[in-house]
Amino acid sequence: MTILKSAKGFWLSILLSIILFAIIQFLIIGEYLNGFYINTIFFMGINIILAVSLHLIIGITGQFSIGHAGFLAVGAYASAVVSMKLGLPFPLAIIMGGLVAAIAGLVIGIPSLRLKGDYLAIATLGFGEIVRIVFLNIDYVGGASGLQVSHLTTWPWVFVCMMITLLVIRNFTNSTHGRACISIREDETAADAMGINTTYYKVVAFVIGSFFAGIAGSLYAHNFYIIQPSNFGFLKSFDILIYVVLGGLGSMSGAVVAAILLTIISTFLQDFPETRMVIYSILLIVMMIYRPQGLMGTREITSFFKKKKSVEGGPKDDNQHTVA
Repeated sequence: MTILKSAKGFWLSILLSIILFAIIQFLIIGEYLNGFYINTIFFMGINIILAVSLHLIIGITGQFSIGHAGFLAVGAYASAVVSMKLGLPFPLAIIMGGLVAAIAGLVIGIPSLRLKGDYLAIATLGFGEIVRIVFLNIDYVGGASGLQVSHLTTWPWVFVCMMITLLVIRNFTNSTHGRACISIREDETAADAMGINTTYYKVVAFVIGSFFAGIAGSLYAHNFYIIQPSNFGFLKSFDILIYVVLGGLGSMSGAVVAAILLTIISTFLQDFPETRMVIYSILLIVMMIYRPQGLMGTREITSFFKKKKSVEGGPKDDNQHTVA
């Protein structure tokens, strides 16, 4: 019965997603939305991919990474080189952006993920800055002046990549591999004592998160006519981190909701960057004081639609419990 309910909820979510896709596609084709709102929708999709990919690393596996913009940059530049320099199709550019970012995640993850806490955060922060400086000094990709990129990102591509990201990370989290990652987050020492290869699972989560950050980078690069190293600084990593923390560490739904809300705020305050950062800071301060677990905590949005049933009456025994 539980499996049937889960399958029903899954297909209902897919159906609602397809309806949402069709509505937005109709509005775009019918020119009911101007370029500003279309670009905002694209940003929402890209930021959701970034938030969910970092959610796997921080929220599920418990590895504090603040260099996610580095993987975004690697994916952006790799896909731009594939499409603009090599003249290959856009779908191949998206895949290559993800693969190159995943390789970067593997190279960085193997030595860095032996670190913990603040030391890991510093290592990933250093990686993000190294990536930015490297692209800043490579003339082949334009250096500081940036690389010109054709506008190839469309709503169908954003939607498909976003849905694949959500489905893959959701299924990974609910698998035995995901449970191993959660055990690492809860108590790495205990997980290691139970025979779980903690380093292996941390690297796997890091590589998967990096891959989807690279996919987001591909869409990001081809949504503009030029990309520059300055687009991928520490503040970009900080933005992505806020999505995960504000939504709730351990909640994919929370990361999605926070990405949507903060994208709207950022878009309408893009002419006032200082104000945007002040609002971000106030949000974080208020959240940490009154709701430190984030908007959703570790719960998913589907949990709000489940009816709570309690077992009452009859003879009391040790098997009676409350079913959430």
